[in-house]
Amino acid sequence: MTAPDARPATGPDTLLSRLPPALLAVPYVGARHPLSRAVAERPGPEHGANCQLYAYAVLAHFGLRAPALRSSDLWEDTGSTLRVAEPAPLDLLLFNAGPDPYGAHVGVCAGEGAVLHLCAEVGRPAVWSLAEFAARERYRVLIGAKRVTA
Repeated sequence: MTAPDARPATGPDTLLSRLPPALLAVPYVGARHPLSRAVAERPGPEHGANCQLYAYAVLAHFGLRAPALRSSDLWEDTGSTLRVAEPAPLDLLLFNAGPDPYGAHVGVCAGEGAVLHLCAEVGRPAVWSLAEFAARERYRVLIGAKRVTA
């Protein structure tokens, strides 16, 4: 598949309009994470995904290859990603109840303070504002943003 231009101009509507319908209909399946046997046996988010697998599939659609890492390893990674102070569209955002990246929720910056993500609460991809994350105990801390560089 030939990837579209890497980073969308700006804004959640721009990013969402460039995603295929299949990526907007992925069901939440927590056991389908990047390193799971279920994903190795049946790759592709159409079989369900957790937040990380979903975020990585969105980036892959735009030609960006995130390393298949769990959230704490992603946060520590310096080989394929870098931490950024000001997130831009297609940067990964990590959220948790506290500042620990272990078990953090991963979403994709859609621009203008919006985050595209997949969570059990909704069951399908959703776009939330940073304020909507902050209002939920389990996502109240924005740990930070990572940009895929490799």
